[in-house]
Amino acid sequence: MSASATNARLTAVADIANDTALTVRARRLAMQYSSAEALEILRVAITDEFKGRIALVSSFGAESAVLLYLAAQIDKDLPVVFLDTEKHFAQTLSYRKKLAAQLGLTNVIDIHPGKEEVAARDPKGDLWKRDADACCTLRKVEPLGDALNEYDAWITGRKQFHGGGRINLPAFEATATHIKVNPLIRWDKEAIDGYFAANELPAHPLTAQGYPSIGCWPCTHPAGADDDIRAGRWRGAAKTECGIHGLR
Repeated sequence: MSASATNARLTAVADIANDTALTVRARRLAMQYSSAEALEILRVAITDEFKGRIALVSSFGAESAVLLYLAAQIDKDLPVVFLDTEKHFAQTLSYRKKLAAQLGLTNVIDIHPGKEEVAARDPKGDLWKRDADACCTLRKVEPLGDALNEYDAWITGRKQFHGGGRINLPAFEATATHIKVNPLIRWDKEAIDGYFAANELPAHPLTAQGYPSIGCWPCTHPAGADDDIRAGRWRGAAKTECGIHGLR
């Protein structure tokens, strides 16, 4: 066997071992905190399990204020990663600044798609028309993957009531390289709305215009009152996720 083949095999074995260790750890945490409240899950993740090695990834969308408010109660300097895709609504960019200031978040990190990659793969800025998956990969998946390299875990705002592949989400889950923390899995729309009201959290400006889920402007539309909460995302396409939760 050649040296390169041997190295490749050793790397593959190491990756499998790491994946197994992360999976076991995530499964243990998920079982241990299966009935814990969101604030307890966050506190364990931020101050105990992954102290100094965890980030919260936020879209500053329709429901984001709840998770950001909870996290701010534990650590206002927690890294909060915001994917500035350069295709956001102006209202989202304004809301990101307003909400971060109101909650006292001191470490919001704006990440962008690489300029060279955009110039090569989306020079006219219309990739979303031709291939929405490729656009999300360029503007979301790849930049986030790079940004997460310095962390062991990241926090998401996903919830089971959103449906699709989120129905059976655990509080902790593993990829090949990270553990994802999902503290709001059991929250439904009524709980979210109640928390906004009880804590006087500002709403994203577009929610009043019928946007229950908010992403990039080309691929986000209003939804009807009886529609699935994510019905306005990539309307008319089979696509339901941007791809960041498929990161390995």
